[in-house]
Amino acid sequence: MISTSDFRNGLNILVDGEPYQITWFQNHKPGKGGAVMRVKLRHLRKGGTIERTFKSGEKFEALSVTRQKKQFLYKEGDNFNFMDLNTYDQISVSPEIIGELANYLTENREADAIYLESELIGVEIPAIIEMTIAESEPGIKGDSVSNMTKMAKLETGADIRVPLFIKEGDRIKVDTRTGEYVERV
Repeated sequence: MISTSDFRNGLNILVDGEPYQITWFQNHKPGKGGAVMRVKLRHLRKGGTIERTFKSGEKFEALSVTRQKKQFLYKEGDNFNFMDLNTYDQISVSPEIIGELANYLTENREADAIYLESELIGVEIPAIIEMTIAESEPGIKGDSVSNMTKMAKLETGADIRVPLFIKEGDRIKVDTRTGEYVERV
C-alpha cells in the first residue's frame, strides 16, 4: 500500500477501482484542519486527466506498469500486428488501443507496448519520427522564406501541414504528439 506521503510523479495507483498515474502533486496545509494532498491524475486506460484532493495519510494500492519493445509488422483488417523483439511472438492490437498513432505506424517501426499488470493498455512511439511525403502540390519558387503552409500526405495516408518548399519524396520529421511538421531531414 502507498500512502500520500509516498506520492511522486509517474507513480501508478488505483483510485476508486480505476488505474491512474500521478502527473503532479502538491502538499497543501490550509489554515485550519489537517493537511491535504492535491493531485493531478491521468487515467491509464482512457487517457483523461482529473484533479483530486486526498487527506494526508490516505492509502492506495500501487500498480505495476511494464513496457516491452515491439516492432510493427503490418495491418490486417482493422487490427495492427506487432512482434515482440525478445521472444518473436506476434500480437494483434485493436485500433482503440492504437488511436491516433495509426497515422504514424510504418512497417518495422519500433514501439513500446505498455502493460498494466498483464493487460495491454497502450502503445507508444517516439515523440519525433521521420516520415516520407507521398503526395504534395508543387511549391511556388521563391516562397522558401515565408511561413505559409500547404497540405501534404504522409506515406501512411495521414494529412499534415508543411511549408511550401516541401515536395513529394522528401523526408521530414513529424511530432507524433501534435501531428505537426518539425523539419526537413
